[in-house]
Amino acid sequence: MSSVVASSRTARGPLVFQPVRRRRCAACRVGPLSLVVIEDGQPRCLDCADLGHLVYLPRGDTALTRRAREESALSAVVVRFHRRRGRYERQGVLVEEAALARAEVRCLADAEARARRRARDAARRAVQDERFVAAFAAEIRRLFPGCPAQRAVAIAGHAGLRGSGRVGRSAAGRALTEGAVTAAVRAAVRHVDTPYDRLLMEGVPRGEARSRVAAGVATVLDTWRTAVA
Repeated sequence: MSSVVASSRTARGPLVFQPVRRRRCAACRVGPLSLVVIEDGQPRCLDCADLGHLVYLPRGDTALTRRAREESALSAVVVRFHRRRGRYERQGVLVEEAALARAEVRCLADAEARARRRARDAARRAVQDERFVAAFAAEIRRLFPGCPAQRAVAIAGHAGLRGSGRVGRSAAGRALTEGAVTAAVRAAVRHVDTPYDRLLMEGVPRGEARSRVAAGVATVLDTWRTAVA
């Protein structure tokens, strides 16, 4: 049994589970339960675990969650087991209803200030992204002088899109290493300048499709390395 299940507590209070399979309370036999507490290895409903007076606040609003827990004398973290990732993940919290109401009032009071802060942060990130794309495009042009300027910008913008998980957002990409920049260019050429995407749509396995277009990709890269746009 996982230690998180065995303890049923965190450093900040009780731990409540969203069960993956149907469970009944071992004490009162009510079920199936959407939320359970594990005590002595047995599932308990919230009422039997003395948490029935709390209300559920799903994750998503960090400020509201933090303030609701601050206002609540008793609170619990709600988790659910993610089978594919093999770990418990936080889903929300249980807090006192009055505490949640007070937290909502506090959040409304400074909503405008927080909105302005988010706008400033977004503007700052946009400037950072614009500078990064320009630097990435310049590095593409240095390594591949034959790559058209507009194409270099397009490749850089695609590879460096924030939150995309693409090579431009990796540590190597942010450092503008030759390997990361070349990988971004190679991927762009594969998708745009070869029939790679069509082969995938026809059901050709990805490895085989890459092998079929490898020569075409290499030709474009070699041309861009030696030519000047």
